[in-house]
Amino acid sequence: MAAVLPLAGIMTFSSCSDSFLEENQRSAQTTEWFKTAEGIQDLADALYANIRWHFGYEWAYGITIYGCDEFTSAADLTAECWNTYDSRLQATDCTTANGAANNNCPPVSGLWDQLYYGINSANTIIESAEMVTDEAIRNRCLGEAYFLRGYNFYRLFAQYGAAVLQTKTATGVVRSFTRATEEEMINQVIADFEQAYKLLPTKTTRSAGEGWDKYTAAHFLAKALLYRQSERCSAFNSGYPKAADLDRAISLCDEVIAAHPLTSDYADLYCTWTGTDCAQEANAEILMACPHSDSNSGRYGNRTYNYFNPQFSNFSGGFVQRGQYIGGMDFQRCRPNEYAYAVFDNVNDSRMWKTFKTIYGYNNYQTNEFMQGKGCPAGAEPALGDAGIMFILNKKDDARFITGTNGDTQFGTLGRGAVSHTFVNPETGKWVPNVESVYANGQYEMNQNGVSGNPAQCNFFCGINKTDDGSRTAEKGDAHRNVTMARTGETYLVKAECQGRKGDFSGALQTINDLRARATFKSGENREAYHDGSMAFAKSAGGDADNTTATASLGKCKDAAGKKVDNMTAFNWSYIPKNTYYLSTGIAQTTDASSLQIASLSNLPAEDMWVMNKLGVTAGENLDCLLNLIMNERTRELLGEWNRWEELARTKLLVARAKAFNNEAAANVQDRHCYRPIPQTFIDALQNEDGTNLSDDQKKAWQNQGW
Repeated sequence: MAAVLPLAGIMTFSSCSDSFLEENQRSAQTTEWFKTAEGIQDLADALYANIRWHFGYEWAYGITIYGCDEFTSAADLTAECWNTYDSRLQATDCTTANGAANNNCPPVSGLWDQLYYGINSANTIIESAEMVTDEAIRNRCLGEAYFLRGYNFYRLFAQYGAAVLQTKTATGVVRSFTRATEEEMINQVIADFEQAYKLLPTKTTRSAGEGWDKYTAAHFLAKALLYRQSERCSAFNSGYPKAADLDRAISLCDEVIAAHPLTSDYADLYCTWTGTDCAQEANAEILMACPHSDSNSGRYGNRTYNYFNPQFSNFSGGFVQRGQYIGGMDFQRCRPNEYAYAVFDNVNDSRMWKTFKTIYGYNNYQTNEFMQGKGCPAGAEPALGDAGIMFILNKKDDARFITGTNGDTQFGTLGRGAVSHTFVNPETGKWVPNVESVYANGQYEMNQNGVSGNPAQCNFFCGINKTDDGSRTAEKGDAHRNVTMARTGETYLVKAECQGRKGDFSGALQTINDLRARATFKSGENREAYHDGSMAFAKSAGGDADNTTATASLGKCKDAAGKKVDNMTAFNWSYIPKNTYYLSTGIAQTTDASSLQIASLSNLPAEDMWVMNKLGVTAGENLDCLLNLIMNERTRELLGEWNRWEELARTKLLVARAKAFNNEAAANVQDRHCYRPIPQTFIDALQNEDGTNLSDDQKKAWQNQGW
């Protein structure tokens, strides 16, 4: 987009016919088409394609997850500067010419440009909706347009602060703009979400789990009202009655919670994904999703399955090979920090065990002699389909992983497949080719045994499963599962924060406890049970159908005879529906219900007190304590769900928490990083109304402070 808001921006969206997301290009259409009733509906349909950009490539995690407390980079440094905040993160896009590891580094200009394309299309609908004579259709189209415009303005405000409020359709090339204030930006966001809330139906006419309804707008309106009363708006929010904003937000949250109740089992949100357009995607808790399927991936497919797995095909010593039979690729972009493991109660919180993938199956044959040469005791050799990689999510004071005089833990030494170690799984009596624990000898261990030997670039870690997709028909093909962008689990935390900001700490804690009640293990539940979206590969594993590549031999997995095996065999060896719960916790087997209720803000769980002590926050009924408790709970509930940077920037907790928990960001992160730089390509192309170029001082005035 550079410094223009071109009419061509609306033409990048496709229209639809039989399916509201089917992307059949109508390149022959002129802009006059969008002034007709059918054209307006087509454009409203195509608004949903605008959000696909967010999950198409590396910017999915670089803009939203990096540089915070939960994740850091691994050995792949594609988007490193977004995590480290080093000198390469500037107003100009980072490429190999100015220091990027490769040309896939997320561009600073990318989000800015894409949001304005969506805004321009929304403006077209808003201005032309009168062409639709059917009131219900007209209101739905308008509601969707106001929602997308509000959402895009929200993202602009959250990322850049003050920006351009383009509320009219851009015609031709425009190079002269007025920069709105932050106050004007957030007020426009609230106004657009208010309109969407009034106009959208209570039940979407779109596919369940994909379309936006009144309660989607209510959730984001509540977030916007909370934002106006948050720290980043402190320069002007005294002009808006706090109680009015927060009471309205709480009321909106209650509406959402009533209309879109929590699903009973956290696993149903992500783990039990069984195939394209499966029942899980229609879960009532989902408020906003980025839709994908076999036929409508469009220009920007879902690539999120690449980003959360460790680099298992590299460190495993040949024992675990990748392929579409494993739901995630091992691009190892997002490596959890110590905080992301330590913040969970590993005994009582089922979310930990329904989020982290702790076991990969041994799927590529190695001889007994080879295993023994790597430390495997004779007679303990694993068979194909046994554990090839295991991660032990233990606690710091775990005495079982304190080495004795011979250097062994209770179960032998830990390590990766290429390095000799002796760990034998006590549950099976089998040697584990790759095994790592969070803690050993009272020290954080998960970043110590990567191939590089550099803890800052460790490729050996326990990743998360929320994007895994076993329906892919090519190893690097697009995923077919939707990406959840908002759900009621977050609504509870928005409500709790509003209550706390009003001084109702007991009410806030009750709301948090209501959410935590869902996270417990229920009576009779098997705590070792595990599933993820890999199951979509095979009907026998719970998938809707066998993958169309099931009989092909596409991967590198071989049997004892040295013959490549078909993908279904590789899947059966790779996918183990079990976690390391008992090995990680050391408790006796149980099917009792667990509890996660917090008694008071002065008596927080050990996990939260560890965080408070690291941050120097005093436990008790004070806002600092509550905000950090909510951020901890956001991690436990929403880990990896694409909004961490914006939430930390909103509350101005970004710097303190990145310094405390992200070793790679700690040295550089500072207050200016609560805003992104305005893209230099935009600023450089601006002109005054008389057509002259901006002076250096005028350009500087357009840029965020410190950039």
